[in-house]
Amino acid sequence: MSTERDGWHGIGHSVRVGHKWKAEGSFSAMHVWIDQDLCTGDGLCVDHCPDVFVQLEDGIAYVAQDGSPLNDPGGARSLAWVALRHHGAVVEAAEVCPGECIFIEMDLAIGA
Repeated sequence: MSTERDGWHGIGHSVRVGHKWKAEGSFSAMHVWIDQDLCTGDGLCVDHCPDVFVQLEDGIAYVAQDGSPLNDPGGARSLAWVALRHHGAVVEAAEVCPGECIFIEMDLAIGA
């Protein structure tokens, strides 16, 4: 499945919060982004995975990469790569988010 978001193209799945995440096939990389317009500011994502999600002064959650928030709402620069050790926590954060604003994109592994 091909995905496109604000000039970012990828092959994989775009998973929306509120839908049960289910892996299909073999994946090599996970990326995550937040739609700040939908964020309710509850901070559950930060509770589940503080290495990937941060809440800024505006009360809205953002993704972080290498310790820096990616605060380009809706832009391609707000798409963070997720380390393998955080995959499960990111999926859990997406599933419990009341704003359904966390989006996960999985790239298919070559040869999958």
